[in-house]
Amino acid sequence: MDKFRVGLVQMSCAVDPNENLEKALWRIREAAAQGAEIICLQELFRSQYFCREENADLFALAEPIPGPTTETLGHLARELGVVIIASLFERRTAGLYHNTAAVIGADGEITGIYRKMHIPDDPLYYEKFYFTPGDLGFVNFDTRFGRLGVLVCWDQWYPEAARLTSIAGANILFYPTAIGWHPAEKAQYGAAQLDAWRTIQRAHAIANGIYVAAVNRVGFEGPPDRGLEFWGSSFIADPFGQVIAQASSSAEEILVAECDPHRMEEVRRNWPFLRDRRVDAYAPILKRWLD
Repeated sequence: MDKFRVGLVQMSCAVDPNENLEKALWRIREAAAQGAEIICLQELFRSQYFCREENADLFALAEPIPGPTTETLGHLARELGVVIIASLFERRTAGLYHNTAAVIGADGEITGIYRKMHIPDDPLYYEKFYFTPGDLGFVNFDTRFGRLGVLVCWDQWYPEAARLTSIAGANILFYPTAIGWHPAEKAQYGAAQLDAWRTIQRAHAIANGIYVAAVNRVGFEGPPDRGLEFWGSSFIADPFGQVIAQASSSAEEILVAECDPHRMEEVRRNWPFLRDRRVDAYAPILKRWLD
């Protein structure tokens, strides 16, 4: 198993989707120039985070997959010889939409898609209004540089999702993300919220002996009293949860880090959680609650 280099593009987003796409294309080129072979964009990178409100007009932001964005990214992936992970607002048909990550291979073709399974509904995160829960399950994708899994934002809080994606053989889990602070809460809860977000994903790395890469947006979006301050802090953790690359909470950045599958082998030999799982005793996990 060969080493591979991961690139994460942490950026702010403008109102114009075309401006965001052009910025993403330029940042992908920068990441590739730094040696990145698998490059992941943040959740719903083509627009500002529109789920802050319930507005049916915003369904116009959606597009098919394959579609214009995957075609554009496919040309770039082929030119640069890189894999691109792109989180998009998918229009599957009239009235049916998903929050979808497309994995575009180094040959420029779509390797496959993952549709976000866990859909939140919280103040300023009204995603249930827009997205149908994913129906493809937790999947892996074989690419030129390694086998990878993709989960999206709210999925990152669920150990079941990380476990199922990991035991399908992935070398790394990618989490394209859009998460931030409610300004009124930041002073009291902000540090704890960010720490919990980072900790739960590092725990997925440890529990599964796998690399984890989370990429978030930065910047303030929305009205001053009803907006979100996205906290960036994109990072890459190794299979024992050690952070090997970390971005700031406020600046646009490109993270590039080398991942070595042999590190997974080393960690899993010494911390054999997969060996000691009691799969014969886990049936109750399929219940919502144990009365």
